[in-house]
Amino acid sequence: MRVHLVNPNHLSFGTGVITPRWLYVIAAATPHEYGDPVVIDETLKRLDYMQIQCGDVVGIGIHSGNALRGYEIGRMARERGAYVVFGGIHASLYPEEAQKYGAAHATVKGDGDVIWARVLADCAKGTPLPLYEGGRIDAGQFLPARWDLMPPNSYMWASVQTVRGCPKHCSFCSVWRTDGQQPRQRASDGVLQEIVELRRMGFRFIVLADDNFYPVTLEDLKLASRNLDPHRLAELQGLRAERFDLMARLAELPDDLIFFTQITMEAAEDPEFLDAMRRAHIRGALVGVETVTPEGLKAIFKEFNSAGKALVDRLQMFRKHGVYVLGSFIFGLSTDRPDTFEATRALAEEADVAFAQFVMLTPFPGTVDFQRWEKTMANDPTRIADIPLTRYWLIPQGLRPKVYTPHPVMSADEIRRRTQTVWDQFYSLSSIWKRSRCVKSLRSRLAFLFVSKLYRQMYANTGVATDSARESRAATWARWLAKPTRLLFQGTPMPDLQVPIRHLQPAE
Repeated sequence: MRVHLVNPNHLSFGTGVITPRWLYVIAAATPHEYGDPVVIDETLKRLDYMQIQCGDVVGIGIHSGNALRGYEIGRMARERGAYVVFGGIHASLYPEEAQKYGAAHATVKGDGDVIWARVLADCAKGTPLPLYEGGRIDAGQFLPARWDLMPPNSYMWASVQTVRGCPKHCSFCSVWRTDGQQPRQRASDGVLQEIVELRRMGFRFIVLADDNFYPVTLEDLKLASRNLDPHRLAELQGLRAERFDLMARLAELPDDLIFFTQITMEAAEDPEFLDAMRRAHIRGALVGVETVTPEGLKAIFKEFNSAGKALVDRLQMFRKHGVYVLGSFIFGLSTDRPDTFEATRALAEEADVAFAQFVMLTPFPGTVDFQRWEKTMANDPTRIADIPLTRYWLIPQGLRPKVYTPHPVMSADEIRRRTQTVWDQFYSLSSIWKRSRCVKSLRSRLAFLFVSKLYRQMYANTGVATDSARESRAATWARWLAKPTRLLFQGTPMPDLQVPIRHLQPAE
């Protein structure tokens, strides 16, 4: 019995931007008696079905965007006589779908780190269960990835996770429902060991693939103190102290390492935390700005963000402390108007945002937005390829709409066109080169330019355009750009690098 782990994708670029961490974590969870699993990331190349033999196990991880391709792989694998197992956030939300459309023998809900070994043992006996509950495991059970199984010279950035879960409850996000609102922080020893392994291999750029790198805000501490809740206050202080301990240890790693993470806007009010991030070589962060208007923030349960001039000031605070922002903006909210698009682009420029993504409002399964939308669509007969719109991820890729929720003043096509225009303007050659001044060397500016253009091709043209020819051209450009871009991010391997020794704090 051989184990195959597949990350589905409907487009293959030959080179990946960020390592799909789950593939290599589940590879680590595969017991030795089954041998090394075959790891297939379709972002790099398509799966060769002839590798799959009768009696093998094929594990497929899906989110809503790649579920349809995942189901296609599942059906083909079952036809080859393999046991088919689905996992991932989408399979956790819709386990019955994997059986109906993906020919699954089994589905795993929740974390797979621990339960995977049991799934394989049951398949080996020929008795897999239809459903396995992986649950939310403790941080001490998180597994380091099997990076030794990664194909060489394939990815620009590596990924390491330090915490799962997010205490927020944004309406457009499912993380707090699937991974929980209680942050589960991994001990710094394991994090450092994994980072050192990756730097030995030559990776200089590493994503800290966390749901929220800043799980305890200053406001959280103040609230616990005001509520006279010493237990909660001590818990929060402990979580915060662990963050600072991790960052202090990251600061001892080679200076050429650069980390990128995901964080909430409230970190701008915490200069001590931002300074610790800078010392820890955390040079970039994805910040969910979402919308530039107070009305829009209220609509998505994100009133802890700012708007207008206050928003510009908060975003600039990150840069003042040496952390560059990838701002994430959403278009298509009911509060948006035609002038919102240009106002958003102008604000991103004024706030010195290094990178930005402009996504159209999509009701993702598991979110509050999706629940609202599904209720409003209860009596809507709209079907595409005989699939109801509320199951849009099952619609063939070329027929899938770009906008799903009706807007009070704009058509879906107007929202799409205005979104594309913002992408085009923000990522024009002159704008990118101007922003690239945030880095110093010519090599770094070229890397900034190439990755900006690549990001636009992979996420704007292939995600926003409705013209299939434009999408095809974008995929071709992305493949062409990816290889030289990877070389610009690559570092000289450091095979002798050691994990920094932990310095014990003196007893008080």
